[in-house]
Amino acid sequence: MNQAQTIFAIPTYRLRDVPATIEAYDDNFWRNGHAARMVIFDDSSLAAHQKYYELLEQTRTANELYYVGPREKEQFIDFLNRKLRDRKLESLVRSLFRPSYGGNRNFTLIYTLGHYLISSDDDMRPDAFIEESMETLGANEICRGKLCRTSQNGYVSKSFDLLAAFKDALGKKAGQMPANYEKGELVVDTAMDLETNTTTSFSRENSLMLQSGPLSKDAVVKIAQTYRTGTNDIDALDYVEMFLGDESQTDIDALNDVYVLVNFRPVVTKKNWRIDCGVAGYDNRLGLPPFFPTRLRFEDYIYRLWIQQPGVAAAHVDAVQRHTKNNYMRNPLAMEVFNEELCSLLKKKIKDSVYHRDDLGIKFRYNGEVTLEDTQEILGKVTAVHARVQAAASACKDPARQQTLKVFAENLAKVFYGFEPDFFQQNVSRIVDDVISQIHASLELWPTLVEICYYQKDKQAFPQTRVKNKRVKPGASETL
Repeated sequence: MNQAQTIFAIPTYRLRDVPATIEAYDDNFWRNGHAARMVIFDDSSLAAHQKYYELLEQTRTANELYYVGPREKEQFIDFLNRKLRDRKLESLVRSLFRPSYGGNRNFTLIYTLGHYLISSDDDMRPDAFIEESMETLGANEICRGKLCRTSQNGYVSKSFDLLAAFKDALGKKAGQMPANYEKGELVVDTAMDLETNTTTSFSRENSLMLQSGPLSKDAVVKIAQTYRTGTNDIDALDYVEMFLGDESQTDIDALNDVYVLVNFRPVVTKKNWRIDCGVAGYDNRLGLPPFFPTRLRFEDYIYRLWIQQPGVAAAHVDAVQRHTKNNYMRNPLAMEVFNEELCSLLKKKIKDSVYHRDDLGIKFRYNGEVTLEDTQEILGKVTAVHARVQAAASACKDPARQQTLKVFAENLAKVFYGFEPDFFQQNVSRIVDDVISQIHASLELWPTLVEICYYQKDKQAFPQTRVKNKRVKPGASETL
């Protein structure tokens, strides 16, 4: 069996923007004395691949760069189906690895079986916004941050040794963590609901508080993450609040605020409702659960439930990254609001019905039923926001801002089926039923696929293409 390595992955569907991300992380690794295999997992269409792949070949990296795109993924799916020898399972295999947030991340898990996986989204960068005059954290406070105007001074960009930070935590027992790590049961966000990660009330400042509780010294850190700045974990409705609160803004998709950390410290916990797969690392030596194969943005919610079993822990490591909200190929804000409301509903339903956890997954009883009360609660919340947007449009004297507000109000009504209760309930029920059916079936099949791939990985590499870019030391002219 090959020795476990550290593999850096970028899951993406925006191949056009990946080269800048690759070069930024490659530079960070090289400047901190690390070598890491880098792999792009691309959900682009074949047409987008043909249009933008050459941009990867124009990059300059010190580390080897590999690519898993539409052709490689199709070859891998064919391999799995040949191994399964059951045509009834072919559609399920495709569902597990379908082009989606969760499906693409499932490729990263399978391809890195037996190794450590570090993953960053295509709009992440290996630096962070940190306040110049850092403040002392309070008792049990592990992180404090605030929203600042982009034109505001008082914060700087700071770089961290990301791979070293992850290596300090991944695969280690809680009792073996470095001395600067705090230890406790879970982290509570002062501005968010603990179990769904939805904003309780919009706030320009927040803190993460460590809650004391049982944490076995033998619990192994299976998932870790850095802190995140720039565009923090902000709900779509928070963007609406920020726009309503800034009367000088005319573009609702433009972000005039950035999230800056005042201070932070690393922590290991038994539970972690703040898992952020966009800046995460995984101990994948023995396999992990699949991400929910969904286009809705809650693919990583399974890990918040899974790590609650005995022997597993999570960590926020001693490093920070920066998120730059990318509007390219992103759903309109009104659609993001719709998706997040569905995600919150599904999170609650799944969490309340979990009855089993094991090494490679969870089991829950929820079968996809959506009640009229469920949809009425969502509509009540969103129609109140809609009314506020309409009122703001009526009172607005800036024609450009007024038009933006009117268009957003119209789009919100369209996305939520005109706020017609029966029509909304019918369509939400259909969407939820499809998502839950796929999740249940995927969780059943996943252990079999992990077993197949675990024994195959050391015999022959899974389909991937070595990118023929220039291998150089950053800042140097010679080829390695």
